[in-house]
Amino acid sequence: MEKCALANKDKSVAEIKAILKTESENIRLEDIEQNRKISEFGLSLIKDGDTVLTHCNAGPIATSHYGTALGPILLAKEKGMDIKVFADETRPLLQGARLTSFELHRAGVDVTLICDNMASIVMKQGKIQACFVGCDRVAMNGDAANKIGTSGVAILAKHYGIPFYVLGPTTTIDQNAKTGADIPIELRDPEEIKTMWYEKPMAPLGVKTYNPAFDVTDNELITAIVTEKGIVYPPYVENLAKLFE
Repeated sequence: MEKCALANKDKSVAEIKAILKTESENIRLEDIEQNRKISEFGLSLIKDGDTVLTHCNAGPIATSHYGTALGPILLAKEKGMDIKVFADETRPLLQGARLTSFELHRAGVDVTLICDNMASIVMKQGKIQACFVGCDRVAMNGDAANKIGTSGVAILAKHYGIPFYVLGPTTTIDQNAKTGADIPIELRDPEEIKTMWYEKPMAPLGVKTYNPAFDVTDNELITAIVTEKGIVYPPYVENLAKLFE
């Protein structure tokens, strides 16, 4: 949008506004098409009757139309397939509870909301056939940053032999980040842990907190990365680079 504005800086304000509106609509349409392709590739990784575990939100509210990690599930619903979902609540901001469960329930998907610390037991009980998560940034070695708690889900999935898939457009892959160590992690307001959602504070006054917004899932924990250009499998250093050739 900035490049578009600067390229037309000699035009009138009214003309620039009209051009930016057209550009924003083009971006939205491009996003819808990317998400549709991601959804189709993602759907090929599961079968009718499977149950998927999600973490955080990567649906239509976060992106466009299908979303990324929720896209295959919503597409499956359109096709008449029966895909069930266990949605992590995603502490401390509860995107899974407030957004993911809302979107899936509204779409008629069989969704069950669980606390984050319940992911292990549903995996152990054999209830989960795949994990689908979105991504905020992917390094060129396949390390993927996503909402805090995602790395823990990946570790559990590895232990229980459950495939763990990261879904996102190629624009999320940072060609300047060699590994996850190059991805900065935001630290957020301590009150999100201590007082948010509670009638009364749930921690002692003055107690310290550590509240990172994201974590990085190591590439060896990721079964595949699903993009609009296809499904990328290890070795990620080689195969992610091919997307940009």
